[in-house]
Amino acid sequence: MLHIPSDSSQARSNPSSVTPTPLELCIARLGRERPLAFTSIWAEAAFIFSIMMSQFLTEYFVSGFTLILPTLIQELDIPHAAAVWPASAFSLAIASTLLIFGRLGDMWGGYPVYLCGLAWLLIWSIVAGFSINPLMLDFSRALQGLGAAAALPTGIMLMSSMYRPGPRKNFVFAIYGASGVFGFFGGIVLAGVVGQFLHWGFYFWIGAILTGAALISSYFSIPHASIGQGGSIGVKMDYLGAISLVFGLILTVFAITQSSHAPTGWRTPYIAICFSLGVIFLLSAVYIEARIASQPLLPASIVTIPSMTPLLLAILILYGCWGIFSVYGTLFFQNVWTISPLQIAVWYIPLGVAGLLFSVLEGFILHLVPGRVLLIISALCALGAQLLLALVPLDGWNYWAWIFPATIFSTIGIDFPTILMTVFITTKLPRAQQGLAGGVLNSVLQLGVALSLGLTDILQSAAVGKVGLAQSYKYTFWFGIGAAAVSLVLVAVWGSVPKATSDLTADEKLELMQEAERELNSVS
Repeated sequence: MLHIPSDSSQARSNPSSVTPTPLELCIARLGRERPLAFTSIWAEAAFIFSIMMSQFLTEYFVSGFTLILPTLIQELDIPHAAAVWPASAFSLAIASTLLIFGRLGDMWGGYPVYLCGLAWLLIWSIVAGFSINPLMLDFSRALQGLGAAAALPTGIMLMSSMYRPGPRKNFVFAIYGASGVFGFFGGIVLAGVVGQFLHWGFYFWIGAILTGAALISSYFSIPHASIGQGGSIGVKMDYLGAISLVFGLILTVFAITQSSHAPTGWRTPYIAICFSLGVIFLLSAVYIEARIASQPLLPASIVTIPSMTPLLLAILILYGCWGIFSVYGTLFFQNVWTISPLQIAVWYIPLGVAGLLFSVLEGFILHLVPGRVLLIISALCALGAQLLLALVPLDGWNYWAWIFPATIFSTIGIDFPTILMTVFITTKLPRAQQGLAGGVLNSVLQLGVALSLGLTDILQSAAVGKVGLAQSYKYTFWFGIGAAAVSLVLVAVWGSVPKATSDLTADEKLELMQEAERELNSVS
């Protein structure tokens, strides 16, 4: 096995010498340089803006929708039992199809799939603003999710194919992570303005305008010719695995989410049938991926990466905690404290500022600080955010003592692990699997939101009649405390993520290993 010596390995073999090798100096330089595909810093900035908008728009259509949902329930006459679906349909559609679109990106190239995803999101954002009944709204939200599902993994694919491992990649992915926080904040602010002064449809139409700007920018700024527009040769779709996975996730999450609103709960026939079928489809997907598929959507190479499985589980939980804070925190402020949408938007201003500052900070320290330290800090902050909301008094509360620190903690709790894991997984996988890398990571994130909201909806709906609305929301925060504690244990025990220093790419490492093996065989 080929080994590229680091400073520390040189020091052990020759204590008097700690001088980096020429290869290490070259790798370090390449990890800091602007990619050759960009003729100027402005061309690079336009590219980064185009890709970060996919993350921004996804969070925009999640966060702001929570704020306008009470208005939609009244104007479209949405039944209480179906009120969760306009919010959940978007994330569920994304989580169910991300791996499929990631594979399409590997097959056809990230550029065409990314543009088609933005165009699709644009169309259905316009349509959603004209919804006249709950069915049309749910349908439009689900189809919006398909557009975001196409853009998210291919956006990561395009960025990771452009940048080598090193400080420059760390910083660019930190900006990408910050765009999600800005999307959340922007969604809240614009939804607050719309809810206060305009028809609710303008929330979707403003999102459509932003999507159109991203589409135009992407068309002109992404240097697709230099990163392979045609995709990787020989990559094929796993149709059986895709069908099983989509139906399994949709039916299972539907049963979990709808169970609290069904006439007799889990004993309702359609709930039991949907859940059973969903589990069967998911088990079938596992069997197909492990035994049948020649090119599985989720190959074993992912789960065999050291620490990958527990880390993906931890980030699923952490993103679920973010979902609890963003959705139930906002509902708590609106429905219990009767805070106006515009005032809530003002409350979340520190979230956007902190998201930018901490994301940029992480971009500068990822190659200096061990990943385990950043992950433990993230889990502790997620735990602290949930604890503050669970303990805040119903009367006599103070924003600066309770909500402000909870907002800062929640930002750190999701920013650090998302950026860290994006850099980690894209660095570990070869170029032909970068769409897969983006699909796996974003699928875990969106599934975390969908599952956490489904489980907390069961908890909140069961408790509201017994303890009242305010206390039922507090129960969801206590659920978040338990979930964050589990994530803390996972990252503390298995969070072995190395510093994101300049390094060879996965393809270069494989090529050098193969070359070394050929030399050994020729000698023997």
